[in-house]
Amino acid sequence: MKKSFLILLVLSLVFAACGGAEEETVEEPVAVEEAETLDAPATTVAETLDKITFGFVPSAEQAELLDNIQPLMKVLSDGLGIEVEGFVTSDYSGLLVAMGSGQADVGAFNTLGYVNALNAFPTRLEAIAKVVRFGSGSYHGTFYTSDSSVCKSEPVIGAFENIDGVQTLVTGTETTAPAVAALQVGWTFGDSGLIPDGEISPGYACEADLSVMVGEEVLFVEEGSTSGYLYPSLQLKNLGIDYTSDITQVFAGSHDGVIAGIYNGDAKFGVAYDDARRTLRKTNNDVGEKVIAIGITAEIPNDVVAVRSDLPEDVKAKIYQILSDYIQTDEGLAVMDDIYGWTDIVPAVNSEFDVVKQAAEEFGLYDE
Repeated sequence: MKKSFLILLVLSLVFAACGGAEEETVEEPVAVEEAETLDAPATTVAETLDKITFGFVPSAEQAELLDNIQPLMKVLSDGLGIEVEGFVTSDYSGLLVAMGSGQADVGAFNTLGYVNALNAFPTRLEAIAKVVRFGSGSYHGTFYTSDSSVCKSEPVIGAFENIDGVQTLVTGTETTAPAVAALQVGWTFGDSGLIPDGEISPGYACEADLSVMVGEEVLFVEEGSTSGYLYPSLQLKNLGIDYTSDITQVFAGSHDGVIAGIYNGDAKFGVAYDDARRTLRKTNNDVGEKVIAIGITAEIPNDVVAVRSDLPEDVKAKIYQILSDYIQTDEGLAVMDDIYGWTDIVPAVNSEFDVVKQAAEEFGLYDE
């Protein structure tokens, strides 16, 4: 059954691969007819480009986020030699409309929100950067359990990564372990980077056949969550497991709700971003050993910095370079962490989001 075009919100930033950002969820329907109307010729900034507007969606209270982005706006203004004004919309719908109608020139989108924007305005938007968190430009949905008996062997300190397209359990207890980007619950920042947090149990993982969930209740985030429902459900489908009938879907409403539900014994299985266990680490420092990772989804691209396609190419390149250089500084890293938990950016192109489009089509997240 087709749904109306759905737009997503960012909750708190952690990320999954990430610390500090919560994942995107469905906000409210926006009629496709309205989007098509908005696809009329966009309003453009002055021919002289004497001002650029940069749109954000709330990761915190709007007023707080508006304050947090001001240092970045100044750096962009100084670097471009023109005024750059930042504004915060109430949700992704507002940012989509602003970008599509030309009222905004640059926007920070979550992944599925950007794909929905591309569906409404296929020629208007262009991704120039993909966010990096803890060394990765992508993240996953992670399957968790509280029942170690489903494991093929004893759980170990480690995390799953997709290596050459193969889901691989990487073990490690040292900061040099290759899985530190995903194994966040037991790690913290030190002078030399990520280090083990002695007060927090490290994250445990084990290999398990996801068919162990058949016939069981499985906690998902909500139907619009990329890592907390869409990608995991597609993964189950590809394994021959009907995600609507072979399991009992229960929606917790948030990533931390999924982890808390598994931790508290409300269900044996659940799905959230990696590593959502971090959301409980301050109050439940044994969450990393009680909630065990048993698998991950395909790679999900991180948040997107998008621009209007008709901006001059040199302006697009300068915006990217200024953002990239700024986040390499101590001040820039602190500011971007406060805004959205970004630790770096890398170049991006629209084609990287094709797999997200497939998920949107599979689940009817926009009308054709």
